[in-house]
Amino acid sequence: MDLEAFRELLTPEGRTALAEAVRVVAEGLDPVAAATTLRRVHDPALTSAALTQAALRRRGEAKFGDEAAVMYFTPHGLEQATRTEVAAHRARRVAGAAGPGASAAGPRVLDVCCGIGGDLIALARAGCAVDAVDLDPLTAEVALANAAALGLTDRVQVRTADAADTDPSAYDVLFADPARRGSRGRVFDPMAYSPSWPATLELASRAPAACLKVAPGIPYELVPEGAEAEWVSYKGEVKEAAIWLGGFAPAPDDESPGRASTGFSRRATLLPSGETLVPTGAEADTGPVARYLYEPDGAAVRAHLVAEVADLVGGRLLDPRIAYITGDALVRTLWAAAYEVHEVMPFSLKALRAALRKRGVGNATIKKRGSAVDIEQLRRDLRLSGDNSVVVVLTRIADRPYALICQAL
Repeated sequence: MDLEAFRELLTPEGRTALAEAVRVVAEGLDPVAAATTLRRVHDPALTSAALTQAALRRRGEAKFGDEAAVMYFTPHGLEQATRTEVAAHRARRVAGAAGPGASAAGPRVLDVCCGIGGDLIALARAGCAVDAVDLDPLTAEVALANAAALGLTDRVQVRTADAADTDPSAYDVLFADPARRGSRGRVFDPMAYSPSWPATLELASRAPAACLKVAPGIPYELVPEGAEAEWVSYKGEVKEAAIWLGGFAPAPDDESPGRASTGFSRRATLLPSGETLVPTGAEADTGPVARYLYEPDGAAVRAHLVAEVADLVGGRLLDPRIAYITGDALVRTLWAAAYEVHEVMPFSLKALRAALRKRGVGNATIKKRGSAVDIEQLRRDLRLSGDNSVVVVLTRIADRPYALICQAL
């Protein structure tokens, strides 16, 4: 879909075509039949744009819920967009920023690399006045259309521009979401972001406060000294990380545990509960497998807060390098999934297969940390048959591979 085709979607005829496309997609027509139906009334270019948009709206429901039905998307823009709950969490913190004029009309936010507008929508709803830019003209127009569709144009301006040409110093907050997808798919190296990580940090250095959205796997050495790095998990799945700088970062005299070793502060946040976890100075012992096994939430693992989770459940690590915790008591916490351990054995395909057959296991959820085993190949090799279900945990303890047969609690 190019810019001209998108603009046609916004015309009365285009809106009619899109409504028809949404209907035929919902009815489950195959692509050929759907295209044939629309081409009876609309030209091929509009038909293609409408069907593409209808399919993207359906995919967008996972991140935007019912509002996806009135929004517009590009494939890359939807892929990188923040889901509504995560964007709202971050926007609430941004909205609390102080600055010139902030107390009267909310902070003025410069949103660079705004994509299809997921974050600018959340920022505007939180009370911010947002100036958003994107290098791609189509993406910028999609973002503006989304702001209009959701009634936010009084708080949002969107234009096509290079982030490097903006002036963050004229705003209270810089929000940046550098592109992490290219022609070959997802980009994992922050140096290959667009703009690159050094260029993004240079922009942030000129803003009173900044929030930089990054992938959860960002290397620790790339987080600036004095910043706060926050990893966010939604319903047990790590979605992203945010680097908070300037007015958002902890005060320079903050000597909280964990800061000295990294040069920046760490935080893990769970959504939708909003619970947060920060370093406490906890140290986790190691010891043998006990009755219960705990799997810490991925946000805590990414933030290197596994010892804090172990402290919450009164547990210990199976291995100092592996994020599995064990304990004698069952402690309920949102920070870890709990399993009851039924059997522990050095890993052997033959022994594991025999143990599962003895238990009549036909369905096994296989988890691993510190194991080189191919899970799908193992599943085929186990040839499970039976009515019972278990969780099989593959891990390493003191450099030896182990399998734990557990029951989820």
